[in-house]
Amino acid sequence: MCSRPVPREPLHRVAVTGGTHGNEMSGICLVRHWLQAPGELQRPSFSAVPVLANLAAIAACRRYVGCDLNRTFISTFLTAKASPDDPYEVTRARELNQLLGPKASSQAFDFVLDLHNTTANVGTCLIIDTNQDVFAMHLCHHLQLQNPELPCRVILYQRPGEERFSLSSVTKNGISLELGPQPQGVLRADLFSQMRALVAAVLDFIELFNQGTAFPAFEMKAYSIVGTVDFPRTKDGHLAGTVHPRLQDQDFELLQPGAPIFQMFSGEDVLYEGESTVYPVFINEAAYYEKGIAFFQTKKLTFSVPALPALTSACTPGP
Repeated sequence: MCSRPVPREPLHRVAVTGGTHGNEMSGICLVRHWLQAPGELQRPSFSAVPVLANLAAIAACRRYVGCDLNRTFISTFLTAKASPDDPYEVTRARELNQLLGPKASSQAFDFVLDLHNTTANVGTCLIIDTNQDVFAMHLCHHLQLQNPELPCRVILYQRPGEERFSLSSVTKNGISLELGPQPQGVLRADLFSQMRALVAAVLDFIELFNQGTAFPAFEMKAYSIVGTVDFPRTKDGHLAGTVHPRLQDQDFELLQPGAPIFQMFSGEDVLYEGESTVYPVFINEAAYYEKGIAFFQTKKLTFSVPALPALTSACTPGP
């Protein structure tokens, strides 16, 4: 997997994005608020820029209007010649790449925090590409230490040999924050407040880093995606069953071979036939029906994360 280099300079160009999916309301409402009252994103050494990502989808309160924006930040789309037939999200990805990138360039923003909601029972979930992203791993660890009442589980989303395709891949460093369960197009006060506090904690960590704080090495558990499982379907592709009651809402819980995972409309149970235990995540996520995903299979791994050294050119707080 491609790793991101550890920052050697303070992070000054920071963005917080919401509405990458236009019906995930916590990030949309927070970014709209910050566009009117940006002071909450101010820190002594930097000020984060709030950005609404998928404007057309937000206006329609839909996940997307043409294709999934969070899958379009790949070279095939970003470098291709623009066409009137391009889906809106491809055009918007190029615009965001110019605003926050360009991707893999020295001119790109130093960091982006992309805000998401899910209908699945994942709680507080931090998504990064790979465990080789040392800065992101330290940030996740900091959030775990600051929020002991929240699991703050970490998912490694990128698979070996796969090009990074999400919005957070455009900048030099970045993570996605996923909170659930929350229905599409609905705003829950508890998740709104929780996301707001987590954003503040992320910005506080960047400020600590900018001021020259060193962070020691540690051991971290994370969930690495190894596969997906689709719903049982008819020959015509329609659903033939649904997630089993014993699996529903059991995100990040151990799933053993032989355990029920689906309940057919005809009444019988479908059992998990994997060769090893896994930890399912994003169980019964509404947006993944069209993608043929009932849940992701992950493995829980433990990583040794090296220390994040103090900057030698740390920022000096202003008066």
